[in-house]
Amino acid sequence: MNTAPQDYAHDLDTRGLSCPLPILKIKKVISRAEAGEVVRMISSDLGSPKDMEAFCKQTGNMLMSSQSDGGEHTFYVRKT
Repeated sequence: MNTAPQDYAHDLDTRGLSCPLPILKIKKVISRAEAGEVVRMISSDLGSPKDMEAFCKQTGNMLMSSQSDGGEHTFYVRKT
C-alpha cells in the first residue's frame, strides 16, 4: 500500500516510542474520531507495520496506506 490520502483529520507522531505505545496512542485517537475520518500516524518502531496491520484487522478500521522510508513508517487509517 503506497497511495497516501491527501486529507486526514488527525496527525499522530509516535516516533521514539516502542511497542505497545504507538498502538495505544492510535487506539485513543481513533476512539475519538468520527466514522470516515483518517488518522495519519508516523512511527519509528520496527514492529509497527505488523502491529498496525493486526490492529486494523482486529478493530475493523481500514489501513488505507502504509509506507516505510529510512526507519520511519507512515500509516493512514480510516475509522469505520
